[in-house]
Amino acid sequence: MGKTISATEAARHFSDLLNKVGFRGDRYTIARGGKAIAHLTPATSPVMRRLGELPDLLKKLPSLGKDAVPFPREVSKGIRKAPGLPRKAPWA
Repeated sequence: MGKTISATEAARHFSDLLNKVGFRGDRYTIARGGKAIAHLTPATSPVMRRLGELPDLLKKLPSLGKDAVPFPREVSKGIRKAPGLPRKAPWA
């Protein structure tokens, strides 16, 4: 059942735990006095997608309208100026 954490640790980092559970699918057992009292698990199973599905998913996104023309340039400019990123990002 994933990682075991104390109730105190869960209370102190609750927002972070919810993000890890919701976005990454992490699972936690919460213990008090060394005994498991609760499980923190995702409400739904993570949806696994294949890379081949990406074009269809992108087509379903709302249109950028008049912003569509400058958008790719702005993204490229942001990647070039971002600190710590390789000059040619592997996903670009």
